[in-house]
Amino acid sequence: MDARSTWVGIDVGGRRKGFHLAAVRGDGRVQLSHADGPDAVETAVGRTLEALPVRVAVDAPAAWAPDGVPARPDEVAFLAARVCAIRFTPDAATAAARTDGYYEWVEHGLQLWHGLREADLEVVECFPTASWTRWLGPREQRTRPAWTGAGIASLYAVGDGGVLFGDRPRNQDQRDALAAALTARQSAHPDTVRFGPLVVPPPGPAW
Repeated sequence: MDARSTWVGIDVGGRRKGFHLAAVRGDGRVQLSHADGPDAVETAVGRTLEALPVRVAVDAPAAWAPDGVPARPDEVAFLAARVCAIRFTPDAATAAARTDGYYEWVEHGLQLWHGLREADLEVVECFPTASWTRWLGPREQRTRPAWTGAGIASLYAVGDGGVLFGDRPRNQDQRDALAAALTARQSAHPDTVRFGPLVVPPPGPAW
């Protein structure tokens, strides 16, 4: 793969938080960016890439559960595989019945999925907690920032096996965007496991 080949990961938030993006090049260079809404993602990606990404991984469900079903079948299969815990995605009617805006980020993500598909990009779904679990082992009693922060530190460790350089994540949203980008890169590995659109990388190093 060419050193300029790029994989993109997107951490999805509601309308106030927006999207955090990470682009990882084949030579290990990382570029981080932010977009306010789905329409701004393509512009943000275009500012950082020389060509279309090889693959994009989105940290958000690709669809609601089927009508009248409490979870997507792919999520049930994922839970049965005991990778890690996961919050189920309800059907659209159940989500719409909530008035606290909890599922706004899923709606935001679905808009993004539509736009990426319209752009004819190759897109997979990513669950960063699953990816981090594959690379680092179970979180156990560690805080999420400490757990993922240790993984990030090892990836950027100059002269000690580190492989990444450039922009460095400073918060959990950026760390999860980077995990999504690394998952996109590993999604072609023969030992990658797929639960419908959801991709889980093989155990081992993240690079």
